Amino acid sequence: MTDFEEFAAAALPGLLRFGHVLTGDPLRAEELVQQALVSTWQRWKKIEHDQPHAYVRRAMVHTHTSWWRRSRREASLPAGYDPAAPETGALEERDRTFAALRQLPPRQRAVIVLRYYEDLSEAEIARVLGCSPGTVKSQASRALRTLAGLLSPDLEKSSS
Repeated sequence: MTDFEEFAAAALPGLLRFGHVLTGDPLRAEELVQQALVSTWQRWKKIEHDQPHAYVRRAMVHTHTSWWRRSRREASLPAGYDPAAPETGALEERDRTFAALRQLPPRQRAVIVLRYYEDLSEAEIARVLGCSPGTVKSQASRALRTLAGLLSPDLEKSSS
C-alpha cells in the first residue's frame, strides 16, 4: 500500500463527515471527497506531507465553492420542513442548524465548519482557506450574525 493509499484510508471517515457538514448532503459529500482525493493524489509528490489533511480540506472547500458558484441557486429546505411547526429533540435541532448553515455563502460556511466542527484555530483555518486570519475572523463574524438571525426566531419560540 502506498503512502497516499494509507493516508486516504485513514482520513476517509473524517473527510466524509467534514464534507457532509460542508455540503449538507451525504451523497454530495462523497462526490466532494472523491474529487478532492483525486486532486490530492495527482499532486501527492509535491504536497508537504506534514499537512495532508489541510491540503485535502482546502481542496474540498475550493471545490465546494466552485460548485456553488456554478449553480448559484438557493439551498432548499428539507422536504416536509415547516418552520412554523413546534419541533423538539436533537434531530430537529440538527436539521434546523444544517438548514441555516446551507443558507450561508460557501466561504462563511467553510469557516464555521472548520472552526466549530473540525475545531481548528483561526490560523489553521486561514492556512486551509489560503487567506489571512483577519479574513477568517470577519467571515466568522458575518456567518455567526447570519446564523443568529436565522435561528433566533426558532429559539425564541421554544423558550416561550
